[in-house]
Amino acid sequence: MTDSAFYDSFETILENGLLKICRGAGLVGDTLLQSDDIDGKWDDYIKDYVADAVENFNQYPEAAISWAAFLGIGVAHWWDVDWQAHKNDSYSSFYGSRGWDDMDEHVLRDLLGLRLDGKEAKRISDTLLSCATATLGLLRHEGIETQTERGFFVLTRSYSVLYRIGAGIELQRLGYKAVPIQIRK
Repeated sequence: MTDSAFYDSFETILENGLLKICRGAGLVGDTLLQSDDIDGKWDDYIKDYVADAVENFNQYPEAAISWAAFLGIGVAHWWDVDWQAHKNDSYSSFYGSRGWDDMDEHVLRDLLGLRLDGKEAKRISDTLLSCATATLGLLRHEGIETQTERGFFVLTRSYSVLYRIGAGIELQRLGYKAVPIQIRK
């Protein structure tokens, strides 16, 4: 199997597994909702996010993984609220008062307006922690050492999956639905 095929397979397996966790928590539906605008922001932010995640991975692996989902939630929220006003926001605009360290709290409390001790914020946080733990479990199961080149690329794919899941969670929370469109011939 080529490296590219391995990474693609890992990403698919990871996404399917994490979607089961999120479905079980009632955070996503049958289809992961997405938007090209939101996906495009990941392309803008990925280098900065990976730099933060690499710096924090050894001490806070669950945060390094799950914060990508909180970033996706934040971007999806701004996409819904006023994309024209926020489409050029910098990656660091999603930092909390302590920088990267409290990005999750900043997104939940300051962007979404949720109480951190409330049921919805807890359900989101707990589910994303479960997703991070499952990601780490899959890495161990596959024998991937995170300090290697292969580990770096697998983690980068993992962050991408979590970002998309976070965006899908917020779109679902906002009431968006996947609706089939029939094209008349």
